[in-house]
Amino acid sequence: MAIESIKMPQLGESVTEGTIEKWLVKPGDHVEKYDSLAEVNTDKVTAEVPSSFTGTIKEILVQEGQTVAVGEIVCTIETEGGSSDAVQPEAAPAKNEPANEMPAEGSQKPNSPVKKEKGAAAGRYSPAVLRLSQEHDINLADVDGSGRDGRITRKDIQAIIDSGEKPQPKPAVEAPAPVQQSAPAAAPASSAPAQSATNVPVAAGDIEIPVTGVRRAIANNMLKSKHEAPHAWTMIEVDVTEMVKYRDSLKAEFKQKEGFNLTYFAFFVKAVSQALKEFPMMNSMWAGDKIVQKKDINISIAVATDEALYVPVIQQADEKTIKGIGREITELAGKVRSGKLKSQEMQGGTFTVNNTGSFGSVQSMGIINHPQAAILQVESIVKRPVVMDNGMIGVRDMVNLCLSLDHRVLDGLVAGHFLARVKEILENVTPETTSVY
Repeated sequence: MAIESIKMPQLGESVTEGTIEKWLVKPGDHVEKYDSLAEVNTDKVTAEVPSSFTGTIKEILVQEGQTVAVGEIVCTIETEGGSSDAVQPEAAPAKNEPANEMPAEGSQKPNSPVKKEKGAAAGRYSPAVLRLSQEHDINLADVDGSGRDGRITRKDIQAIIDSGEKPQPKPAVEAPAPVQQSAPAAAPASSAPAQSATNVPVAAGDIEIPVTGVRRAIANNMLKSKHEAPHAWTMIEVDVTEMVKYRDSLKAEFKQKEGFNLTYFAFFVKAVSQALKEFPMMNSMWAGDKIVQKKDINISIAVATDEALYVPVIQQADEKTIKGIGREITELAGKVRSGKLKSQEMQGGTFTVNNTGSFGSVQSMGIINHPQAAILQVESIVKRPVVMDNGMIGVRDMVNLCLSLDHRVLDGLVAGHFLARVKEILENVTPETTSVY
């Protein structure tokens, strides 16, 4: 017999960690090669991790809900061949600086404090924990870990960041056995103890809902967007009466011919992608010392489920017809709701269009989908009395378009011109000017 290790795979470009959402096996189970072992969440997508070996599950090293770095061992499998004594799998090596534990980019900086204490997980940090602690000047020696064997997890560091309070320095007499201690870095004293995300009173009858990996990924991305990007907001109203008439006249025949619904949203996405081509600065991203103006126009669309919000991407939307965009909207939404959306189908977005009108909303302020520079909320189409150009009052189909923009990248001038162009395109959708094919 031999013991083989299953490691956290890299399930997407630039992914550095994953969360074990659910184990599909338990110790003692026999598995075949390629059998699914666990559901892992990363990049807002849940994927199944296959076994690389045929054998028996020996030990599960990562608990459900725990986030670990890519390449970290999550379980071991006993396979035939070799001696079972040849390998002694551990949840973590006993030494403080295990080989191959951290890639170069996540290495501890010379001035960063490293917590060394008893327990198998002492001094062993994922790249994400190191990166976050260094970025926010958090002394890891003062952090109590909630992970296996007291290991500090990304969740622990994020809770400290969210609270805005750094942990108090611990007394020097902490370890019962003599161990070599790193001198803690000087940290400003806090007037109050560190607040934890769990410090919320829970009364009888309250329901505690665990935060899933998907919900945490959404929260982290939204928090990063609001903290980093100075949001500005503007709104414009559009008369889409002719567009509504045109779409309604095609609706039944289109569904019978194509097999899916021709929605208003497809018209809006097409108009936005056309306007982005004419105002490419709107299709840009902030990159610290530069602004990157993207060549491809890839429209992210928000699709909600009961548990979370996903943002799949319509690649090169400006090159697609209204029919093609409508088909992709239908297919991507279907994959989200059936749990079949792939990680790569959520990557590469350059601008987000959100169909908030599907919930009856008439005005909203969206949070920008980091690192994009803007998000457009398409509100509900409502019939309203409007004073027309001839001075008469008529009932028209009106819609509000609400734009949130990153003021580091975009100014009101270009945003105003962009919205005016989207308005012009939508108000001129007629059978004579627009084809869905």
